[in-house]
Amino acid sequence: MPLRFVLLAGVALVASASVSAQTVSPPPVAPPLSGGMADVVQPGDVIDFSADEMTYADTDQIVTAKGDVRINRDGYSLRADTVEYNRRTGQVEARGNVVTIDPEGNQAFGDRVQLTESLRDGAIDNILLVLNDGGRLAAASATRVNGVSTLNRAVYSPCSVTGDEGNPREPLWCIKAARIVHDPARHRVSYKQARLEFLGVPILFLPNFSHPDGSAGRASGLLLPDIEYRRSLGLGVGLPYNISFGSDRDVTIKPWLYTGANPAVALQARRLFKAGPVQFDAFMTYANLTEFAADNTTELDRGDRFRGYFAAKGQFQHSSRWRSTFSVRLTTDDTFNRRYGLDYDDSLRSTYNLERFGSDSYLSIAAFAFQDLRRGSRGGETPIALPLIDYRWTPRETVFGGQISVEANALGLYRTDGQRIARGIASGRWDRSFLTNFGQRITATALLRGDLYDSANVDQATRPEYAGSGKIDGRILPLVALDAEWPFAGPLFGGTQTITPRVQLVGAGGGQNSGIPNEDARAVDLEDRTIFDLNRFPGYDRWEGGARVTYGAQYSFQRPRFALTTEIAQSMRLDERGDLFPGGTGLSGRLSDIVGRTTLKYGRLVALTHRYRLDKSSLSVRRNEIDLNVGSSRTYATLAYIRLNRDINTEDLADREEIRVGARAAFAKYWSVFGSTIIDLTSRGEDPTFGDDGFSPVRSRVGVAYEDECFRIGVTWRRDYIADRDFRRGDTYQLSVAFKNLGF
Repeated sequence: MPLRFVLLAGVALVASASVSAQTVSPPPVAPPLSGGMADVVQPGDVIDFSADEMTYADTDQIVTAKGDVRINRDGYSLRADTVEYNRRTGQVEARGNVVTIDPEGNQAFGDRVQLTESLRDGAIDNILLVLNDGGRLAAASATRVNGVSTLNRAVYSPCSVTGDEGNPREPLWCIKAARIVHDPARHRVSYKQARLEFLGVPILFLPNFSHPDGSAGRASGLLLPDIEYRRSLGLGVGLPYNISFGSDRDVTIKPWLYTGANPAVALQARRLFKAGPVQFDAFMTYANLTEFAADNTTELDRGDRFRGYFAAKGQFQHSSRWRSTFSVRLTTDDTFNRRYGLDYDDSLRSTYNLERFGSDSYLSIAAFAFQDLRRGSRGGETPIALPLIDYRWTPRETVFGGQISVEANALGLYRTDGQRIARGIASGRWDRSFLTNFGQRITATALLRGDLYDSANVDQATRPEYAGSGKIDGRILPLVALDAEWPFAGPLFGGTQTITPRVQLVGAGGGQNSGIPNEDARAVDLEDRTIFDLNRFPGYDRWEGGARVTYGAQYSFQRPRFALTTEIAQSMRLDERGDLFPGGTGLSGRLSDIVGRTTLKYGRLVALTHRYRLDKSSLSVRRNEIDLNVGSSRTYATLAYIRLNRDINTEDLADREEIRVGARAAFAKYWSVFGSTIIDLTSRGEDPTFGDDGFSPVRSRVGVAYEDECFRIGVTWRRDYIADRDFRRGDTYQLSVAFKNLGF
C-alpha cells in the first residue's frame, strides 16, 4: 500500500536512499525551530502527501516521489506518476499523467507541470483544463499565477471529442483564441482575438469576449437573441441581457425590435428570500390599439398608447405550519397577450393564499380577482373574492367508532356592477367504515350543515336563477348516507380480476335553493367522478335534497405491466324532485344518465382513458371524452377528443366538439420533429352561432429540433386561425439557439 504522511513545508526529510512503502515506516519529522515564526505550525504549512516510493538526495536537496503521487495543500491537489520537490528553490515538478485540481474543482491535465510549493502557481505543457461545468480548455502551454490560468493559442469547447465508438472527432463547436484566461476568483473565462467555429467553419469573430465558468451559478452578460416572425408584428428580434446581483437575485431585460410594430421591452426580476422565491415579469410597449364599440361589431382605432402585461408570483414559508402564496396577472387590454404571443388565456386570475397546516387541521385565507378578456365582457361583472376562508378539522379521536370532521367556509364576493354576496357555512360530518363477514365494505355517513347568506344588487345578476333574495337567508341541511361495495376477486390469464358492485343510498333534507344566490354551482355536469358525491352540485350554493339510490359496478384486470379498469353507474331519485338540476346536465328527471369510464395502461408506453355519458332514454352519447398517450419521453403521440351533446340550458358549459393531437419523434440520436394541432369540430347544429360546419382549426404547430450535450437549435412554425380584434390570424416562425456554458 502507498506511503502516506504529512510534510511540514521547509523541513528536511532524513533519508539518503530510496525507500518503499512496504519496508520503511514514515521518516521522522524534525522538531520546529524555537522562537518566532516556527513556534507554532501554521495551517498553510501542512501538506497531505502519498506515494508508492520516495527518495531524497541530500546533496541536491531534491525529494523525488514515484508511483501514484498525490499531494494536497490548501485545497489545491496534484496527482502524477513522478514528482520532484527542490527544497532550495521551492519548485515542484510533476511528470506523467499530471492532474491538478483547484479549490473550485477545475481540473488541469498535462504532460509536465512546474509549480511553486504552494501548488497554486506554475506552468503546464500540453494542458487540458476541465472546468466544473464540463467545459474544456486545451493549449500547448499555460501558466498559472495567483490562481489565474493563462493559456496561449488555446481552444474551448464543452462538446464531446469522441464518437459513439470512442473514435476521436472534432467538437461540434469551439472557440479558438490567441489567449484564454480563466480567473476562478471572478468566475470568468476571457478570450482575446477569438472566433467561434461551428463544424470547423468560423461563424463569429469575438475580439474580446468572456462568459461565466459555471462555478458561480449565475453571472451577468448577454444572452442569445430570440428571433421570430409574426404576421401582425413582422420580423422580431429580442436581445436579452441578464444582470446578476448574486446567487439569490437577478434581472433580465430583453428589448424587442419589430419590422411591423413599435419596439417593446420584456423584463424579468427574480429573488430568493430566506422564506421563499419571488418572480416579477412584464412586457411593455407603446403601440396602436383596436377595440370594438358597445355593439361588438364596430371597430374603433384608439391610436398609439401604452400597452403591457404584468405578472408576479411567489411563495413564502413563514414557519413549519404557515405558508403564503400569491400570483398576480394583469394586462392593459384584452388582446395584448395573444398579439405578442405571451399566452392564449381568455381570463387572468390573481390570487393570494395564506395557509396553516396542523397535525389534524387545515386553514386557508385567500383572495381572488379576475380579468375577463373575452369579447363583449363587462369588467364590472367580474367578481372579486375577498376573503375566501376554508377550515377543516379532523380530530384523531373517534365517536361511536367513526371519524369526525368539521368544515367551515366564508366568502365575500364583490362586483362594481353586479350582484354581491356574503356567506358563512359550517358543517359537521361523521363517517364509519367496516367490513362484514361476507367481505362487503360498508360506509355510513351522517352530515349536518348550516348556511347563512346575504345578497345585494340582485337585480344585476347575469341570470334570474343566479339571483339571491336581496336579504339575509339561512338554511339547515341534514344528510345521511349508506354506501356498500362488495368486491369479488379471482385469477385470470395469469393476472387478477376484480368485480366490485356498488350501491349508495342518500337521504338529504333541505334543498331550499330559492332565494339563495348561485355563484359557485353553475357549471353542473354529471360525470363518473361526481355521480357518487353526496352533493352533486359543485361548490356550496346549491344543495341536492331528497332521497336517491346510486348503483354501479367496477371491473379491473391486472397483470405485470398491464392494467384495465372500467366502471359504470346510474342514479335514481326516490322522490318526485326531478327539477333540482337544469336540463341537459344528466341529472334532471327521476333517472340520471348513465356515466362510465375505462382506463387502460400498458407499462409506461400506453395510457388510455375513455369517459362517456349515455342518455337515459335513447342511450345517445351525451359526453364522449378520450385521452390517449403512446410512447416514451422522447418519442410519443397524444390525442385528446371531447364531444358534449347535451342541449344544456345554462351559460357556463356550452356544447362543443374538439380534438387535440400532438406528437414528437426522435431520430438520429439528437434530432426530433414535433407538432400539434387543435381543431374545433363543433357544427352549427350544436352551436347555431358557429361559422364553420364541423371543421375549424384553431391553432397548429410544427417544428424540428436538435439537442446534444453542448448545443441546441430549434425551428418552429405556428399558425393561428382565429382572429380577435387586433390579434390577426396568420403564421409565426420562431428560431431558438443555445450554446451550452456560454451563458446563452
